[in-house]
Amino acid sequence: MDQIDFLAAQIKTLLKQNAEVIVVDGSSTDATLEAIKKLGCQFISSPAGRAKQMNAGARIAKGDVLVFLHADTGLPEKALESITTCIQKCPWGRFDVTLSGKSFLFRIIETFMNVRSCFTGIATGDQCIFVTHVLFDECGGFSEIPLMEDIAMSKRLKQFSKPACINDRVITSSRRWESKGIFRTIVLMWYLRLAYFLGVSPHRLHKHYYK
Repeated sequence: MDQIDFLAAQIKTLLKQNAEVIVVDGSSTDATLEAIKKLGCQFISSPAGRAKQMNAGARIAKGDVLVFLHADTGLPEKALESITTCIQKCPWGRFDVTLSGKSFLFRIIETFMNVRSCFTGIATGDQCIFVTHVLFDECGGFSEIPLMEDIAMSKRLKQFSKPACINDRVITSSRRWESKGIFRTIVLMWYLRLAYFLGVSPHRLHKHYYK
């Protein structure tokens, strides 16, 4: 299944569950736009950048709970039920994650990702962050920085509570790990997070990440 078919399948599943689905396009140039517009979900355009796009979607969302799902991440079957149950006890949370690649190294990586996230209370965008609309607005939305917007948001949300950690797993693409090299990507990710923790500008980190 290619990326467009994958995204379309996700949207159709959510629409069947009466979810409010808002697709925010950041100036894409492939065939995604035409395929998505036919599905009947809300569709808006925004300046490119994950934080800007997610904030744009949140501004028009009418629901009490916001769920931020990346285009290359798939939800488990009963995701909305799990979110509904968790949000009654905790105002925000995230899912455990599985990387799509078959290598046993991905099983080790994803295990460390999930354990680290539960221990630190820091969630990444790949883990499908969800939060009440009220709390999201109170935190001021995502910081519109080119990288680490999910880390910055998690730090603000942690001031209210630790996240609900749903053990059901979203599946996210491992294509970057596979194209750039697994060990090289591990080192890069840890470097970026450490540098951000030490105060390096997200703009500088973005240039390093996409160089």
